[in-house]
Amino acid sequence: MSELHPEIARVTARIVEKSRDSRRRYLDLIAREAERQPDRAQVSCSNLAHAYAGALEDQDALKASRGPNLAIVTAYNDMLSAHQPYHAYPAQMKVWAREAGATAQVAGGTPAMCDGVTQGHDGMELSLFSRDVIALSTAVALSHAMYDGAALLGICDKIVPGLLIGALRFGHLPAIFIPSGPMPSGISNKEKQKVRQLYAEGKASRAELLESESASYHSPGTCTFYGTANSNQMMMEMMGLHMPGAAFVPPNTPLRQALTRAATHRLAAMGMETQDYRPLGQCVDEKAVVNAMIGLLATGGSTNHAIHLPAIARAAGVQVDWQDLADLSAVIPLVCRVYPNGSGDVNHFHAAGGMGYVIRELLEAGLAHRDILTVGGDDLTAYGREPGLDGDSLTWRDPGPSGDDTMLKPPSDPFQPDGGMRLLTGNLGRATFKSSAVERERWTIEAPCRVFATQEEVIEAFKRGELDRDVVVVVRFQGPRANGMPELHKLTPPLGVLQDRGYRVALVTDGRMSGASGKVPAAIHVTPEALGGGPLSLLRDGDPVRVCAGTGELATTADLDAREPATPPEQAVGVGRELFAMFRRSADGAERGGSAMLAEAGL
Repeated sequence: MSELHPEIARVTARIVEKSRDSRRRYLDLIAREAERQPDRAQVSCSNLAHAYAGALEDQDALKASRGPNLAIVTAYNDMLSAHQPYHAYPAQMKVWAREAGATAQVAGGTPAMCDGVTQGHDGMELSLFSRDVIALSTAVALSHAMYDGAALLGICDKIVPGLLIGALRFGHLPAIFIPSGPMPSGISNKEKQKVRQLYAEGKASRAELLESESASYHSPGTCTFYGTANSNQMMMEMMGLHMPGAAFVPPNTPLRQALTRAATHRLAAMGMETQDYRPLGQCVDEKAVVNAMIGLLATGGSTNHAIHLPAIARAAGVQVDWQDLADLSAVIPLVCRVYPNGSGDVNHFHAAGGMGYVIRELLEAGLAHRDILTVGGDDLTAYGREPGLDGDSLTWRDPGPSGDDTMLKPPSDPFQPDGGMRLLTGNLGRATFKSSAVERERWTIEAPCRVFATQEEVIEAFKRGELDRDVVVVVRFQGPRANGMPELHKLTPPLGVLQDRGYRVALVTDGRMSGASGKVPAAIHVTPEALGGGPLSLLRDGDPVRVCAGTGELATTADLDAREPATPPEQAVGVGRELFAMFRRSADGAERGGSAMLAEAGL
């Protein structure tokens, strides 16, 4: 067993120091809330009657305060394939809670939008702020003061961060995340990408594209590429907030059901009145947040977490920024290649050893904090194993060596020596660059820029042949305050086509691209954003722009000081976007998490 890497220790110590006051305030908050947690025997009979009226099978146990009462906060809906299996969970969990001498109630539901459905459409502008809405919904669910623990049912992009942010404000309660698992693998990712690019070039019909997409996204479960949803599941393992190894077990299988049953039993055993009290706010500390960052880097996870992690950390009184991420990236080796960074998907990854292999290897190499409080063990060690069934009994075993060294390798022989998440800085602002997804010869792009205000403008220019050259495509006014910072998925196929034609191409934007962004070099999340006079608002067509992951540059030699900011597009209405105007007005920068709610709360 190796000692912790000194750079990880240094970055963690820096985070602890800059979080000293905010973390102290947070811990004081959850200590006060724990003291104020009502004994239900002391709550007025009218209040209790309201709370128990609908719980017909558990009324006697609830009236007698027999055992803990567990809150189920669910993001179930039928439209989101990853969350469709959740429809059966509450009824099952109530039975399993009774087995453990507890009761369970659905405390509330949260929105769960699918970026795969809204991408490229106006609804995507609600996406990032749905995280704030989910956090608020979670707070409403837990505000009834009737609960001794929280089971959080969510998987996808903004949903896990939103649930965690909301639950952390009730950090005196124990909490556990319960996933449902990925759908079976469909057509190969290479074939899917090929058809998308053919369609972008007009060489495949819409019917052919739909057939290809339907062969990829075809049944209940999480999408199988390693985007934000599956990066969420990785982080919950790295932070010790799942039952160990729960992340990528398929839905509707005996093992998945056994893990969900075990999670319900475990939550009942962690309450304030037990000998094993594990409040969420104590589990999510500076070391757990660093572990989440390390997991993101080691596995080549979604760039969206460069936004979500600072927001999650703030909710627990922990302050992190992109410098912390970049410094960790310099020493965390890339040990996974999962599509879009490799050919295999998360099912192949799980079969090759999955998160049990990754965590075991990181811990043995001194590349993660072992000594964190988890829901599944005394420290993170239990998460370096993989679950299985021995008859009807849930067991855990060592995952053994990598089952596929094209997608999973040890830290001693990684795919690349660093984590591939780089900080770019310069006179155009600060940005993130996912170098693990980009071939090294494309880490530096220097070319005249072409400036756009929407991704639709980019696509039209591509169709007209105006981008058939070396070019840095700048898409601005896409930040949190401008339009809610949508993901710009529509840009990936045309920019990929230009790159395949032999042109030197890069993207610079104050918007998002997520874990599905792929092979085109991109400086994303540029902050300060263009709205309000950020440097991107000063660029003009033809200005030379340099994007370099090697040296960490995002710069232009154009004289920006002599210019006035470009006029932003009008604030859009429709699809409910006007209802989110207050979120846009209050949102802070991408490096702080792009949250209106946290900014207004002074966190």
